[in-house]
Amino acid sequence: MSTATIRSAAVGLGLMLLSGTTGQGQAPGKKVAPKMEAVAETKLLMDGLAHANFRGLERLLTEKPAEMQAWTFARGQALLLAETGNLLMLRPPRKQGQAVWFERAADLRKQATQLAGTLAQRDYAGSRAGLQRLAQACNRCHQTFRVEVEIVPFVQPPPPKLE
Repeated sequence: MSTATIRSAAVGLGLMLLSGTTGQGQAPGKKVAPKMEAVAETKLLMDGLAHANFRGLERLLTEKPAEMQAWTFARGQALLLAETGNLLMLRPPRKQGQAVWFERAADLRKQATQLAGTLAQRDYAGSRAGLQRLAQACNRCHQTFRVEVEIVPFVQPPPPKLE
């Protein structure tokens, strides 16, 4: 490539940057919102995010955390549960029940966000109560949509049956 060609390309790129266009037909200053779309199945969100983080919180709150790092980690888990509520809003039922779906997902987000705030204050009793309220939000949704999973914090599940 010649020096003149490189110089022309650089000048063209500079003019494009100064004009605010990307060369893709966008007007200067026009914002483009990305399209939100679900990628993972709802069951994967429940198993990989909601259930895993809920059980992690339950383990951390079995006894009062002594380390600041444990409180911080627990807060992060609560915020991941809140974000799960946002992700659930991307995948409402197709035929009916959408309004209730959004209400239940928003309640999950609200309860988990409130729990994160309580964890940030290192309020042990309040955090345990918040985890109970979060479980109730989960169970209300499961009951509404006939999911045969009940979330019960601080109760050990029965051991698996041996055959």
